[in-house]
Amino acid sequence: MTDFIAELTDRLTRYCAIDSQSDGDSPSSPSTAIQLDMQRLLQAELVEIGAQDVTLTDYGTVLATIPGTAPGPTVGFLAHVDTAPQFNATGVKPRVIRGYNGGAITFPDAPGLTLSPEEFPYLAEKIGDDIITASGATLLGADDKAGVAIIMAAARHLLANPEIPHPPLRIAFTPDEEIGRGVDARLPRDLGADFAYTFDGGALGEIEYETFSADQATVMIQGVSIHPGTAKDKLVNAIHLAAKIIQTLPHVTMTPETTEGRDGFIHAVDMTGGASEMRLRFILRDFERDGLEQKGALLRQVCETVAATEPRAFITCTIAPQYRNMRYWLENDMTPVDLARNALRDLGLEPVSVPIRGGTDGSRLTEMGVPCPNLFTGMQNLHGPLEWISVQDMARATEFCLRLACKAAE
Repeated sequence: MTDFIAELTDRLTRYCAIDSQSDGDSPSSPSTAIQLDMQRLLQAELVEIGAQDVTLTDYGTVLATIPGTAPGPTVGFLAHVDTAPQFNATGVKPRVIRGYNGGAITFPDAPGLTLSPEEFPYLAEKIGDDIITASGATLLGADDKAGVAIIMAAARHLLANPEIPHPPLRIAFTPDEEIGRGVDARLPRDLGADFAYTFDGGALGEIEYETFSADQATVMIQGVSIHPGTAKDKLVNAIHLAAKIIQTLPHVTMTPETTEGRDGFIHAVDMTGGASEMRLRFILRDFERDGLEQKGALLRQVCETVAATEPRAFITCTIAPQYRNMRYWLENDMTPVDLARNALRDLGLEPVSVPIRGGTDGSRLTEMGVPCPNLFTGMQNLHGPLEWISVQDMARATEFCLRLACKAAE
């Protein structure tokens, strides 16, 4: 494991310092040009280590081949380069806390911020590990640059040691995963894998094959605009109607902060506009199709109810699919999951499979015909300033990636 510590530390700190945040409001693909800065770096590094067929597609994905040294299925390894738009990701300053001593971690750019093992028990399990965090003013971006670093380290090792038996491997680094647009319709064909894995998971040992099913909803409210001085019985304030919609939706049973386990939710993620027009954006999540449909129906019903209170306003609710629970397909053929579990047991680790309260590129890939479970990297506290990761967890994930490649040849 120690063979990978220095390499993974270097890769993750370099990668996280590159701003590659995606933007859900952008119509372009990838959604931000800065993601291509990361992609071009990875393209050059893949060429440098001797990968073949290295390509940056016109939809912003980097693809490469690690030629096989033994017969077997073609296996894909994927990670995404974009960082989440929910929190500041500009000017990331990664820092390495070597040999973590078990106490509270403070942040130089946010003096009041504390990362403590009392609040986050997984951190208490990492005494002696090297911990990487940001400075407190940004997220870290280990989601999913840890996955990128793990795959790159494994690829370099395999190319430097051709005596290791493994089948053909395909690598894909995707953009825009955080905004649900990481899998272009052309990716399954271009990847050319029999099955694949995303390295986009959390705690040591996690092998995930069940995700949320997801829709996104946009509610548009058109009020009646008029000068406030002459507004009596004429003005219809779209802000007030937006507030009524938010207030009418369940607050104590169906929001992310009130749910866990297999509970789904309706999450208001954005509200923009003014008195004349408002736009509300929601994400809908559930592990089952019917539960997802019920949440969409509830949101529409609330919009219709509020619209009925003010017939002069115009309210629309548009719901669009994002991804579906990968379990629907994987439960029909658990071969990739079983292969991963056996590979992990070869390393002396016991697999842990829990439903992901989120989604991965693997959700879409699986739905599109490429079975793609999700594997651990070690990353914790994603999408915020308390994000952290153990380099030793990353090293075990790198060993796992290598063992998985060998196992596929067996």
